[in-house]
Amino acid sequence: MSNKKPAKVRERRKPDAESTLYVQSVEKAMKVLVAFDGSRRDLSLSEICVLADLDLSAAQRFTFTLTALGYLKKDPQTRRYELSPRLLDFTYHYLASNDVVSRAGPFLQQLGHMTEEACNLTVLDGPDIVFVQRIVSRNVLNPDVIVGSRLPAYCTAPGLAMLSTLPDDEVSALLDASKLVQHTPKTVTSRRAIKARLAAARTDGFVRTEDEYYMGDISTAAPITNAQGLAVGAINIAVSRARWDSTHDAQRIADLVRSTAVAISSHRKLT
Repeated sequence: MSNKKPAKVRERRKPDAESTLYVQSVEKAMKVLVAFDGSRRDLSLSEICVLADLDLSAAQRFTFTLTALGYLKKDPQTRRYELSPRLLDFTYHYLASNDVVSRAGPFLQQLGHMTEEACNLTVLDGPDIVFVQRIVSRNVLNPDVIVGSRLPAYCTAPGLAMLSTLPDDEVSALLDASKLVQHTPKTVTSRRAIKARLAAARTDGFVRTEDEYYMGDISTAAPITNAQGLAVGAINIAVSRARWDSTHDAQRIADLVRSTAVAISSHRKLT
């Protein structure tokens, strides 16, 4: 287990938090759950205090309640807490009720069969993309990316594809909320260059990134849009550089993601 001192949960408080309708106890309970960010299997009460920015008394009350409700598990010997499988109920309900997910499923299966590459459905959540469906092949480069994984939008093909459908002011706001980090030597972090890529994506109908978040990863994506032309998701195909043949793959993969995204987008109920 890591001995690294835990850092506090990143603050994402919104202006709505000033409303009289805002329930701060719910926010604190969510901070406790968000403290379990996957970097370690379990947490002590004192670690939860630091990560969730709560005093001991509040942390005790919230961990007790969440354990009683079944969302946390407490080891009686070590007295450490971990997340319960019951939290997966929320994932199931989201995936089962989401129109984009249900619509995209058969298309992703077909793409995976045709290409034998990793095919993904992602959605935009603030400055991040979130993987909500993933078809993994034997040739997958990053098996650690699973449903629920988050990556920054500004340097990933699905993120750029979705950003390309948004108004300029929304793009600027999301870039303001992003940490434009140089993940690899090829990561594009210049706001001007990012916006130029978005302009090109609007013309081309797809985005391709190479080695920008993971070295050796070539990802091609196209946005799934609603009736207003705004992204409600993105389809991407990720190919490892060892398997990439630009002569044969570049146009073929671009055509596949574009046509698939258009087919899913044609479902007019998407919102």
